[in-house]
Amino acid sequence: MTLSQSTSGNASSIVRTEKRIAMTGGAGRVGTALRQALAGKVGSIHIIDRADPGDLGPNETWDDIDISDAAAMVRGLRNVDGVIHLAGFPNERDIDDILNVNVLGTHNVFEAARQNGIERVVYGSSNHTVGFYPRDTQISEDEPMRPDTLYGLSKCWGELEAGLYFDKFGIRTLNIRIGNAADRPADERARKIWISARDMAQLALIGLEHPDITCTTVYGISNQRSGWWDNATAHALGYVPQDDGDTVAGPDAHDNATSALPEIANHFQGGRFCAIAHDGIRRIRGA
Repeated sequence: MTLSQSTSGNASSIVRTEKRIAMTGGAGRVGTALRQALAGKVGSIHIIDRADPGDLGPNETWDDIDISDAAAMVRGLRNVDGVIHLAGFPNERDIDDILNVNVLGTHNVFEAARQNGIERVVYGSSNHTVGFYPRDTQISEDEPMRPDTLYGLSKCWGELEAGLYFDKFGIRTLNIRIGNAADRPADERARKIWISARDMAQLALIGLEHPDITCTTVYGISNQRSGWWDNATAHALGYVPQDDGDTVAGPDAHDNATSALPEIANHFQGGRFCAIAHDGIRRIRGA
């Protein structure tokens, strides 16, 4: 595999890999945008998704595979060099759905990677792994997890499984705690934690190639506005975000996401996810 780099100051940013990549969830909104941003920057992309991705780009292929099917996942990850794992339910669900897809499916991805000798995974984690930190608190990836939903809890599982598969089998994973990956932020919270597709692609390339990746966690955010997250680990790996939410947000990007419990949703970083099934009593833990 070859590696290209560009340098800005003391930071070295990986701009291309020749690796053949499998992307679970590659037909989804985030996956589609990321594929476009990675076009010409990876050797090939093998999409793994139940949904039809539509017209395929150059060097793209597609397998209709359910990530909860372990044997199918082993077949689907043959002949690739790395995995970008985005598949799963992107919001709160019943526990059975979360366990079957987000938890078991993620396990199947790591196990299929192990059986196929794949040494690199980029895991699409979530800011909802730490959603119950107050908004006036800045955290790094080293603080304890505080998931705000069963969905967030499933992403904690994925990060922990990545650690297990590094310690036992040497699979190197970059966990990206994605903020808001919409085309453009729709409200004030999204503006503060937004990440562009090209900045996500930059992080993915770092995860696929940087020599210092072990089981490493970073925040998926473009130029920082919120002050909620210390992303020094990402910057030390050469991440130099090119975009920011203030530039792309429309003039109507204000707090318009309604919640039955605004005193909960507006206090914690996870927003309305924190208010789902909440009893309405605000509890403050030391950060």
